[in-house]
Amino acid sequence: MINRVVLTGRLTRDPELRYTTTGKAVCNFTLAVDRRFSGGQERETDFIRIVTWQKLAETCANHLNKGRLTGVDGRLQIRSYETQEGQRREAAEVVADNVVFLDRPSGSRDHNDNLDDEEVPF
Repeated sequence: MINRVVLTGRLTRDPELRYTTTGKAVCNFTLAVDRRFSGGQERETDFIRIVTWQKLAETCANHLNKGRLTGVDGRLQIRSYETQEGQRREAAEVVADNVVFLDRPSGSRDHNDNLDDEEVPF
């Protein structure tokens, strides 16, 4: 069976980094991803929650910010949880295995720096 998701979009806000009680880094952010509908002329935007773990989580938290164009490769995960009111809920999210920074952060140096002019994988 295959569970693979590949997305390209822009971050809707700065990533949130936290640590589990066992000390593992986890980073959450949301990508705004456009999709076409109605014959391909109009677009809608989906807001997809992304989760990264450990070193990748720390890298994303340190180098991504709101508005950055980002590529994500990972797997879809549906998790269940219970609200404080006792209601059962489900959340869909992509657990990223790889994140690619597709643009330069605002205020970065020009093309003479050490970064590739194409993609910057981390």
